[in-house]
Parts: sequence; C-alpha cells; structure tokens
Amino acid sequence: MRLFVSEGAPGSLPVLAAAGRAQGRAELLISTVGPEECVVPFLTRPKVPVLQLDSGNYLFSTSAICRYFFLLSGWEQDDLTNQWLEWEATELQPALSTALYYLVVQGKKGEDVLGPVRRALVHVDRSLSQELGALHSWFQTLSSQEPCQRAAETVLKQQGVLALRPYLQKQPQPSSLEGRVVSNEPEEEELATLSEEEIAVAVAAWEKGLEGLPPLRPQQNPVLPVAGERNVLITSALPYVNNVPHLGNIIGCVLSADVFARCSQLLGDGPEGAVSPREIGLKWGDWKDPGPVEGAELGLVIAAFPSRYSRLRQWNTLYLCGTDEYGTATETKALEEGLTPQEICDKYHAIHADIYRWFNISFDFFGRTTTPQQTKITQDIFQRLLARGFVLQATVEQLRCEHCARFLADRFVEGVCPFCGYEEARGDQCDKCGKLINAIELKKPQCKVCRSCPVVRSSQHLFLDLPQLGTRVEEWLERTLPGSDWTPNARFITRSWLRDGLKPRCITRDLKWGTPVPLEGFEDKVFYVWFDATIGYLSITANYTDHLYQFMAKDNVPFHGIVFPSSALGAEDNYTLVSHLIATEYLNYEDGKFSKSRGVGVFGDMAQDTGIPADIWRFYLLYIRPEGQDSAFSWTDMLLKNNSELLNNLGNFINRAGMFVSKFFGGFVPEMVLTSDDQRLLTHVTLELQHYHQLLEKVRIRDALRSILTISRHGNQYIQVNEPWKRIKGGEADRQRAGTVTGLAVNIAALLSIMLQPYMPAVSATIRAQLQLPPPACSVLPTSFLCTLPAGHQIGTVSPLFQKLENDQIESLKQRFSGGQLEESLALKAKASPKTAAGPQQVQALTEEVAKQGDIVRELKAQKADKNQIAAEVAKLLDLKKQLALAEGKPLETPKGKKKK
Repeated sequence: MRLFVSEGAPGSLPVLAAAGRAQGRAELLISTVGPEECVVPFLTRPKVPVLQLDSGNYLFSTSAICRYFFLLSGWEQDDLTNQWLEWEATELQPALSTALYYLVVQGKKGEDVLGPVRRALVHVDRSLSQELGALHSWFQTLSSQEPCQRAAETVLKQQGVLALRPYLQKQPQPSSLEGRVVSNEPEEEELATLSEEEIAVAVAAWEKGLEGLPPLRPQQNPVLPVAGERNVLITSALPYVNNVPHLGNIIGCVLSADVFARCSQLLGDGPEGAVSPREIGLKWGDWKDPGPVEGAELGLVIAAFPSRYSRLRQWNTLYLCGTDEYGTATETKALEEGLTPQEICDKYHAIHADIYRWFNISFDFFGRTTTPQQTKITQDIFQRLLARGFVLQATVEQLRCEHCARFLADRFVEGVCPFCGYEEARGDQCDKCGKLINAIELKKPQCKVCRSCPVVRSSQHLFLDLPQLGTRVEEWLERTLPGSDWTPNARFITRSWLRDGLKPRCITRDLKWGTPVPLEGFEDKVFYVWFDATIGYLSITANYTDHLYQFMAKDNVPFHGIVFPSSALGAEDNYTLVSHLIATEYLNYEDGKFSKSRGVGVFGDMAQDTGIPADIWRFYLLYIRPEGQDSAFSWTDMLLKNNSELLNNLGNFINRAGMFVSKFFGGFVPEMVLTSDDQRLLTHVTLELQHYHQLLEKVRIRDALRSILTISRHGNQYIQVNEPWKRIKGGEADRQRAGTVTGLAVNIAALLSIMLQPYMPAVSATIRAQLQLPPPACSVLPTSFLCTLPAGHQIGTVSPLFQKLENDQIESLKQRFSGGQLEESLALKAKASPKTAAGPQQVQALTEEVAKQGDIVRELKAQKADKNQIAAEVAKLLDLKKQLALAEGKPLETPKGKKKK
C-alpha cells in the first residue's frame, strides 16, 4: 500500500496517526506530494490524503482511510461509530476547513472563525452533554499515544496551526466566500490576505531597485571565521568510499548541503539584519578551539545543510566534505575487486569527486579520511577519553570465521535481522528497521568473504563508556535542542536512545585497514569506523587550512547525535559541538530499493549517460527530497515534473517574459506604470519570496522549491489575464499597459533566476545571461522583490530553457535501470587500462579543443565575467582534459583541493 500525504494538510494528521496504530500489519510506503498533485487519476481536482491499496484501488476520504487502518489493527466497527464518522466527514470537516482558512490564511478571529464550527458542534453538545468528562479523558489519552504524537510532530512541526498555512493558501476559498465579486486579476481573489501596510512596504522596496541591495562582501581564500559576521560551516555526512553513490545518497547528503551553501552568499543581511547566535546555522572555530573568536560564536551543524543558500545570503560560508575511507566496508570491497584498500580508496575517491563535479556540487574542499591529520586527531581524542576514565576494556563474544582464520568485523557478516527478519542485515545495523545490531545476534550469519557459517569466540575490545557520559550528553541536548533546527526524526531517534538507556559502545575492530589503536595489547586492532569517521569532519577541516571546522540520512543520527558528541564532551578539549542536526528519510527507487549488485536504480556515474542534464536531476531530486517521510524516485513522475513544472510552468513564463521584451520593445525593458493590481502582485511575490527564505533557513529545501514554482505560476497567470500580445496592438493606453505587464514579468523572471541558483545553477546562469542581469543583482538574494531590470535595460538573446522528455525515452531508461545492467560509466572508466589509448588524430583534436577552451576560460577571467559562467567553462575544460588523458592512455588525476598555510 502507498499513503500519499501533503505537508501542512490537516487531513494528514488523523491518517498518519491511524497508520501508526496499524504499523506492522501491512507494508506501507508513505509519500509526500505537493498540494497541487493529482494522485487519483480520475478525480478532477487534487486530493490528499490518498491511500492506494495493493489492488490498485484508491481511498481518498480521510474517514475511509482511517477506518481501513483501524480494521487492519483489529478494530471492530458498529452502526453508531459509522454514523459518527459519516457526520464528521460531511458536517464537521467542512466547518473545520472553513474555520482554519479564516484563521490561518485570512487572519480572522473571534466569531468569524468560531461561527461555522459552533453550528456544527450543536449536534455534539446535544448528543454528548452527559459524557463530556469521558470525552475529555479520551482526548487526553489519545494525545499521549506515540502514533498520535508522532503524527502531530510530522504535520505541525512544532509550529501549531501556522504549519498549515502554505497548504491552505493553495486551496480554493471556502464555498461561503464564493459569492464575493472578484476582479479578473489573479491576485484579486486573495485580496483579503493583504494589508495596506504590506502593499506599501512591497512597493517601496520595489522602487529602490538595485540601490536596495546590500554591498557585496569581499571573498577570501581560505575561508576563515570573521569577527562580527555570520560565519557558517557546512558539511554533509561523509559518503562511504567503497562504492558509487546512488541518487538516494546524493540527495540525502551532498546535494541538499549544496543548495544551502550556494544560497548563503546571496542575501547580505546588512546592519539592520543582525542575526542572533541561535539562528546561525552552521558555525565554526578552530578544529581544536583554543578559545572564543572575538565577535563570532562557535558552533557546529551535522547536517545535509543547503550551502548555496548560505552564500546567496552573503554569510561567510565554508562547505567541506570528503570520502569516509576506513573500515570494514573498504576491506570488503578490496577483497571483492582484488585490490588493496588504499587502491580502492584512490579509485572511488576519484569516482565520487567526478560525480559530484558533474552534479555541480560547490565544495570549497573535498577531502578524505585517510590522512595523517585523521590519525593524529583520532588518537588524541582517544587518549584524552582514556585518561579521563571514559574507555572500558571488555571481552567480547565475537564471530570468527575458521575458514578465513580471522575474527569478523561487523560488515564481514550478514544474516537475518533478529528484530524485523530482514534477510540482508549487516553485522552492525539493519538497513530495513534501522536498529543497531551486535553481529552475534544475527540469525543464520554468514561470512561475506567465503559464505561459511562463523562460530562465536572471545576477543578483547575497547568501549566508549556512554552511560558515564550520558548526563553530559543530556545536559548538552537540553541547552541545544530548544533553539535549534533538528529535524523531527533526528530528535526522535536521539531521544529514543536516551530513553532506552545508553550502553557502552565498542570502538575497536579486528581489522587491518583503519586508524591504529595507540594502546599496548591492541596493536592488531583499529578504531571502529563510526568512532573514527565523524572525526573526519575535524581532520578534513584541518587539511583545508591550519585554522578551521564540521556534516545526513536518518541511519547516521545515533552516531552524530550521541556517539560523536559523547567523544567530544568526554575529551574535554573545547571541541565545537553540534548546533543543528538535519536528517532526511530514505529515497527509494520506484517500488523498491537501489541495488548496485542487481543493477536496480540510477547511480551517480550513470546519470550523466542518460542525456538528461545535471540541473534536471538536481531539480527532480530536490522536488522529491524525503524531508518528512520516505519518498521514491519515479521515472514517470520525473517526466511529469519536467514537462509540467519546468517546461510548461517555469520555462514557459521566463521565455515569454523575455520574448515579449525582444519582440514588442526591441530588447529594451519598457516603462512601467503600476496599477493597484500590479502592486498587489508585487506584494504576493514579496511574501512568497520571504516564505522561501523562512523555509530554507529551516532547511525545508523541497518546500522552498515549490515557492519558486508558485511565483512562476503567479507570473503565468498575470500574463494570461493581461494579454500583452493583444494590448500592444491597441491604443496608447493599451500599449502602455502591455509595457507595464512585460516589464513587471521580466523582473519576476530576473528574481526567479536568483532563487533558482541554489537548485539549478546552470539554468540560473543561462537566465541571467539572457536577461543581462546587472552583476550586483546576480550575487545577492534580497528579502523583498526589487526592480533589478529598470526601464531602458537591454536584455540579450532569449531562447527556451528546457526540453520535453518523451514517453519512449523515459520507458527506455526505466527498462535500462530496472535490473541486470552492467556497471557503467565512471566505474568502468576508472578500471580502464593505459592500453586503451586512442589514435593520434583523436589525441590531436582533443589537444586543440583543450587549448581553445583554455583560451575561453582565460578571456572570461580577464573580463571578470560572472563567476558561474566561468565555473561552467572551467568544468568544460576539466572534462576535455579528462577525455584527453583517457585518449592518451594516462591515468585520471585525483582532483586536489586548494590549500594555503
């Protein structure tokens, strides 16, 4: 079964609670969709929540869905219960919907809100007048149950009814309002939501134009904390080096973080926008903090934090990441491929770097954990924990493979999960239920190397004494959580660990590939990867510069939320601790999971061979980002979103706005004389822009993308209602009106180009180039809609931004990635032998192309062109150099990050 819900939809609350009650009775995939998406194909209007049954049939009444879940959980129905549910669906829900719309969207109070509800509750008063005490008791009991609390936290996100506003704003007004006379302007229908003050502020901001932008902050290299500024350090969870990342890995970590990093340089707050330390997303200090940096509070976020947004805001931003290279997974992969662990790390580090480069991920530095700094810092933290009594020694019952003559570290073992019965659980964690596992608890264990059944033997190991550190962790969480943006799943998982009681955690493994344990008697062991890997945030920062610092999917939460903070607190060496923990849910592939071995799903190195541009991949992955629940990649849905949202909505509007300027006004932005309807449009765009900022500051990346599409829809409707292509043929007043509409539309397109920059950097650069957007407007995203293309501004050549995806093309790709395909692209290219050199003519041609592209890059730099345009041309140059290296039979060089001492 598949349950479709929408964030902020009131109906999602009861169905999620009911689904929680029925958990375990049937397999259920929960997908979050936009309020405008038609899930049920035969309904004329969008409707959520929707339950699609295994039979293919749909339930789309909230009451019907709840009844179905209650039946699954063994609940008995009777006639009286059915009668109350029917009354709730036909009388109470419409009244509540109207009241919520008045309260949340229109800001009404008192009887305007309570009136419709009071009329519906007359029946309750009459029927339950003698049982109100029992009803109150029932409500209190229901509110304390975990499924209900979890549903409330998921839907309301600790914002109360305000969490419903984005959803309700996109719904039609209640029927009682439909008799009101409205204008044909698209915003007139929502006039009641705008105050005169809001309109006046929006118009004043518009009139400031480019002067309303804050001054650009100077760039520095390396990026270091600056006193008095908003300093943001961003990193995503370090990807494992042992395999090619799939789309779920990319959206869960590096792509989500990239959105925020790109955006931070754009919106300089200026003196009036002073930000409290609590609001600073990811802050940093020295990797081992010697004391406070004057004027800059230190902090840390372990998160899939959107870093492009941070740069658009002109916050002093550093985005670091790297490959996690030690541990069992690497040793296992090395055995599979017949290479040494170091060779595996070198090979896959280059593959990861190339994939992220193709996806336009804007790292300041992409490092790795197999460095001297990693060993130094890890061993130092361990020694400090040991000296303070936070390390225990104990004999462990461990699986040993007699055939391989070695103790088996957790990832060298697979078997059946003792909790949920999943048959491919690892020796440290089950990927299905997420529970941590002791390898000897696995049912039917097998050695991954030889597939024989291991036996239990004793081995001496070291443990981090989490129970002794628990009080420190709880005190730290009490200080941190109230003012932070930890996602609900991160809070829930962390609290559940503390609630269940912390237990000593083993931090050593019987491996050869890892950070050596500096303790007598443990020379043949290394540190467990989850003790070692999180310290990679510190070592990668230390490798970037001698001065600096830290960043997820939900399965990483226990290690980042409990184990790593325990290590940092126990070391008592002023390490900067986590400020915000941002964890996504899982991205599935169609109706199942990604599987490299079975050839199911799209992996990073394959995406570039589909012919679909990187920005389209970025858009769709961010559109379905699993923020509240697990989501699924779907080829059919990707086609739909590309053709409807990108081609027909966003691309159509931006192209029309630019073409009208070119066709009707000779390429120059016309004079604009704003009417009251135009001023309302300015205000709506400004409010949606501010909503975009609010969402991104809360790391609600997917919802912020929908704000972009909403503004584009406003623009399309504005053009359609005013018909400038007809007015341009009329009298002077009509021609002036056509000019105003065209000028306002092209300015909306300019704003969208900046809002798109974190999501679709290449498309954003193309729009800015077509509109010849002034340089100051390209680097800063304001909080209000400004006139950045004044009358008389000349635009460039306008051309379509997107191409239609065809059904046969998508069906072919769907079949290709449904299972059985061979490893492709970079994974194969990385294995290529130097003997595969091309002929001299091809080498000569590529050499000439490299030289030509190099000239282009140098000329752009000399002209001080837009940095995004330069970056795009540099990427082409690097790709040509890579092709030349392959043609000459040379090994590909691993990209090196910049480093200054």
